[in-house]
Amino acid sequence: MFKDTDAVLFDLDGTLIDSAPDLGAAADKMRTDRGLESLPASEYRPMAGAGARGMIAVAFGLTVEDIGFEALKEEFFSNYEVRLVDQTYVFEGVAELISRICQGGLKWGIVTNKSARFTTPLTRAIPLFKTAQTIISGDTMPHAKPHPAPLLEAARQLQVPPNRCIYVGDDERDIVAGRAAGMVTVAAAYGYLGQVANTAVWKADFTISQPAELLKLLKMA
Repeated sequence: MFKDTDAVLFDLDGTLIDSAPDLGAAADKMRTDRGLESLPASEYRPMAGAGARGMIAVAFGLTVEDIGFEALKEEFFSNYEVRLVDQTYVFEGVAELISRICQGGLKWGIVTNKSARFTTPLTRAIPLFKTAQTIISGDTMPHAKPHPAPLLEAARQLQVPPNRCIYVGDDERDIVAGRAAGMVTVAAAYGYLGQVANTAVWKADFTISQPAELLKLLKMA
């Protein structure tokens, strides 16, 4: 189906890996350290893709505009930094997907809003990511997704025209960024999905319910 594709780019959290257990635990520790009741992991999970902003919103009901948010954010970062891969794992089917992409001669990489402070050690700790030919973090460029700049930088590093790239993500901002960059967009409906969980309204070019389905779109299945 994607006969004019030279590269596949992926979001990280909720698309390639399930980091919700560690993100949620980092936020929940902030609650229990204050004598508050622990929240179930299921409450944190939908907002895992939003990082500190999402986790603090669940744990304390605060937004970035609230007084004290910045201090809580740094505390969350410290908690998360020491448990990056304690319970984080690669989604089922992703390892085979990446292997087949590489075997098919396509380039691949990661474009995430996670800052390099976490992206770099996390991807180094998981063998799957050794074959990634570009990893763009949330602070690599002046703008993060939904701005297209990170995706365009990934395409530049891969030396592939944006219109010959596919971008796969589990949040509406991924699809917005991909469209703005001129890439084919694929919504990962198995991921966290964020605040707009109805992927139909994202206007992605395609939607997959599990990683292996991308192989069918790539005609590699």
